[in-house]
Amino acid sequence: MTAAMEVQGRATKALKVKPLKQRGYTPKVSVVISCYNYGRFLPQSVQSCLSQQNVMVEVIIVDDASTDNSRDVAVELSRVHDNVFFIGHSTNTGPVEAFNDGARIATGEFLVRLDADDLLTPGSLARSTLVAQSFPSVGLVYGHPLHFASLPLPRPRLQANAWTIWPGREWLADRCRSGKNVITSPEVLMRRSVVVQVGYLSPLAHTHDMELWLRLSAFSDVAYIHGADQAWHREHNQSLSAMYVDELVDFGERIDAFKVLFSGPAGGLPDAPQLRETVRRTFAGEALWTARHELARGSRYAAQCKEWLILAEQLDPQVKECPLWGRLHRTTRLPSTPSWMNIPSLALRLQGRIKSELSWHRWHRNGVF
Repeated sequence: MTAAMEVQGRATKALKVKPLKQRGYTPKVSVVISCYNYGRFLPQSVQSCLSQQNVMVEVIIVDDASTDNSRDVAVELSRVHDNVFFIGHSTNTGPVEAFNDGARIATGEFLVRLDADDLLTPGSLARSTLVAQSFPSVGLVYGHPLHFASLPLPRPRLQANAWTIWPGREWLADRCRSGKNVITSPEVLMRRSVVVQVGYLSPLAHTHDMELWLRLSAFSDVAYIHGADQAWHREHNQSLSAMYVDELVDFGERIDAFKVLFSGPAGGLPDAPQLRETVRRTFAGEALWTARHELARGSRYAAQCKEWLILAEQLDPQVKECPLWGRLHRTTRLPSTPSWMNIPSLALRLQGRIKSELSWHRWHRNGVF
């Protein structure tokens, strides 16, 4: 895909508007549910899709060679419901191929990726499709997700009070400056025609969804729904992210997401070189900040501090000219004073806590850090 193939009539500046009330037609949404050993969660997840109002729903369950009863549950759901379809893998291929196989046979105007342990909130698809119908240049719509670990489900807000529409490149540039993923996953609705043009999920271990959001924003606009909760995301110790992702792995995977992004069609955008440079400096700065944080935790974290300094230098050799890098790099014998007794360390940790709290507050209100 080239820049010439972008969605026409794109936004020229970000705008925040009141939600519209009327829609011209009833849209069709294809929900692809990837399932691996989540048979116990599958019926509730499917029902959260089938109960959506003011939309036509097509559910495609892709069982990725589960070893529990997921296949039997999925087959029975497809037998009972005419708009539920089943794909069964004979070997486990992972979440990327599971979604891609389902997305390729989808027929809806819009597309949702849902893990079998997550659920859509009531009215989620009506709210998100209304945004996309009102702004045809929007290829990615998302809102606020509710995270939960056990039942009962947290009570969702069901009334949108505003929409923000960003020019996709503006939203992408902001992600390049932060280096963070602002989307969980089940709260997203995609315009399927744009997905077909830019491609499906890339084979990344943990940031395949993040890279797709970035790619969609490179070639279409992005919308956020304020005031409503769009999905429930289940957190448990058997999830992929809980079992395999730590801080260092997450850091490397986010870097890989941007590498894959700019090695594809987005690499041909006029501002791609500038965005690449922004990403490089962003992650170097994050590594430097993390090294400083590790040092503030006390002498036993000296090795981690040095590891992050090495990463910062690899990403941006000019970081060595930063006074903070020099101070941290020269620290080979850290004071034996416990970090909780070290006033500068306490101040630094408090600063980091305040910064994090402010970022999360902004995300809960506006969908961005």
